Amino acid sequence: MEENLKQLPNTGSSKIIKIALFGPESTGKTTLAIQLAEHFQTAWVPEYARDYLQEKWDKTAQICDVNDMLPIAYGQTKLENDSLSIANKYLFCDTNLMVTKVFSEVYYGFCAPLLDQAALEHEYDLFFLTDIDVPWEKDDLRDKPEGRESVFAVFKQTLIDTNKPFIQLSGDQNSRLSFAISIINELTIAKEIGFSSLDFVQIQEHGVSLVNIQNQLNIFKKGISKANLIEPATIFNGILKLTETDFQQKARFFDANKSNLKLTKFVPASGAASRMFKFLSTFLNDFDLNNETINAYINRKKDNELSLFIVGMEKFPFFNAVDSMLKQVFPDFNSLTRDYKNYYFIQLLLSPDYFDFANKPKGILPFHKYVSHIATAINEHLYECAFYSSSNGNSHLHLTVSEAHQSQFESIINTVKSKIEKESQTIIATSFSYQNKATDTIAVDLDNNPFRDENNKLVFRPGGHGALIENLNNLDSDVIFIKNIDNVIQNRVESNALYKKALAGILIELQQKVFNYLDEIENFKEEYLDEIMAFAKSDLNIDLPHNFSEYTLENKISHLKNALNRPIRVCGMVKNEGEPGGGPYWVRDINGTISLQIVETSQVDLLNADQVRILAEATHFNPVDLVCGIRNYKNEKFDLTQFIDPNSGFIVEKNKDGKPLKGYELPGLWNGAMVKWLTIFVEVPLMTFNPVKTVNDLLKPAHQPQ
Repeated sequence: MEENLKQLPNTGSSKIIKIALFGPESTGKTTLAIQLAEHFQTAWVPEYARDYLQEKWDKTAQICDVNDMLPIAYGQTKLENDSLSIANKYLFCDTNLMVTKVFSEVYYGFCAPLLDQAALEHEYDLFFLTDIDVPWEKDDLRDKPEGRESVFAVFKQTLIDTNKPFIQLSGDQNSRLSFAISIINELTIAKEIGFSSLDFVQIQEHGVSLVNIQNQLNIFKKGISKANLIEPATIFNGILKLTETDFQQKARFFDANKSNLKLTKFVPASGAASRMFKFLSTFLNDFDLNNETINAYINRKKDNELSLFIVGMEKFPFFNAVDSMLKQVFPDFNSLTRDYKNYYFIQLLLSPDYFDFANKPKGILPFHKYVSHIATAINEHLYECAFYSSSNGNSHLHLTVSEAHQSQFESIINTVKSKIEKESQTIIATSFSYQNKATDTIAVDLDNNPFRDENNKLVFRPGGHGALIENLNNLDSDVIFIKNIDNVIQNRVESNALYKKALAGILIELQQKVFNYLDEIENFKEEYLDEIMAFAKSDLNIDLPHNFSEYTLENKISHLKNALNRPIRVCGMVKNEGEPGGGPYWVRDINGTISLQIVETSQVDLLNADQVRILAEATHFNPVDLVCGIRNYKNEKFDLTQFIDPNSGFIVEKNKDGKPLKGYELPGLWNGAMVKWLTIFVEVPLMTFNPVKTVNDLLKPAHQPQ
């Protein structure tokens, strides 16, 4: 008896991919099985129960009962095994033993142990769970349509409880078929790569492209080519140097030409503040208040950061709030020793039950103390919008945040926006987007095999700020200012705005010239070619081929059009004061073309002495101060994803659950994600760069009351 419920083994190079259609009655399983078999030119397994029960009805006028379950299961297994021998790569099963098991449990409250065991052991590469969003069709063998929702819920829960790989099919017949075909094609690729069916379902649920995963696995195995630095970009060699008068003139040009433009300030704001408070977290973990003084700890650890924090504690914008809470929590606070006061201050600052600052995004933390209020980083960005990213009394601020934190951002914005709008006479429209989970990247172990967690699940990691090129691509604006969330200043917003406007003025001036030249190229006016070539080389740093003069007129025009018709970014650069991060360089790509790029240390071959020397010779630093034009000369939006260098990402080494892993970060937003943009570097004053990397940076003059 048990032998009759066994599947034939499915082994060898000709392994058939078996798809089970699974769901309540009248949900389109038979129709879909036939359609899929026809599309993939293979066999399908009909529902044995229909013929069996129809024959029973015809002979005895009796409907199905519990005693029919095992005979139906035997017949279904035989049909499936017979069909397997004639299938072509795929086998589509209209039903399966799991369906029989569920019906037995739902309608009779009992499932024969033999059937239950066989249903659980039968393996399919994928279950399609057919939804009940299709009309119920009556026939002699079907039950009444009432209660379909509860029956469907049982079917779905059964797949979950038995850990079967499944994907739900909903919608009309055509959309189901189309979706099912695409899923089967993707499943086939996943199997070829080496993923299991459960892996495949996890990948689908995460929304990550299999093609991207395959590319990432290849990158891990082959490595990433390092940047080929030619020399640093320096003043008059890739970096423009303007006088104060020049900056004012460019800013006036921007103001005079912005009336018909939609301006947006784009702020990546999803970063948590954990690194800001890392040294304080370490202190709380390592310090023993009962057996050591804080001063002894500082000396033992040589922790100058903690010393500076304690000395400057009263200057932090959050001091009064924390101090007030301490006196509520500890009624005898004033009588405590200084060590206890300082320890409890840090404890409340980081405690999840109180301020929890290390787990909050930077944007909502108190950054600046004014006479009338405490300002967060978001407050300052709103003020900046009004000063330099506004046109005709309208401004747009777009923040990329984590979904869990959006309400906290909105709460702060709603509290302060009307006041800022009234003072600046500017309406500020705020919008949000999240980093798309589909841009997450797969992690691997040290042997470059997919890394798995304690539950044997694949591990995906956020793709880094390079993923935000998609968010930027979705904006509908003429000019976009990009600035990091923590780079704000206290009291000097207006003077700081001059340099942002000047960068925008340079952008608009260049755009006007580029657009005019592209219009001329459209008309095949040969007399402008020498002028355009000179402009491309001197103003846009475009490296033309050495034999360009030998090109035909048509090829010259085609090459110049392709070279000029690109997004433009004007990037502020500050003098290198030893800050870690990227800088401006002349770089040669794999085709031999030389261009200006922002390069991170991780992109450089640190084993190559010549490259290390060039890296160290950088005179300027990238403060992430960009103004971007993302429309072409026909006023159409560029597809920014077409200007990414996919080979310029980063491989990073991380740790999860005590195990080492390697992760892949996408080409950085202002690195490889913009590598094919037209790029202009401009030196801007150091006062425009005031990042808050650690909480102690808030003690610097740029973040203190004047």
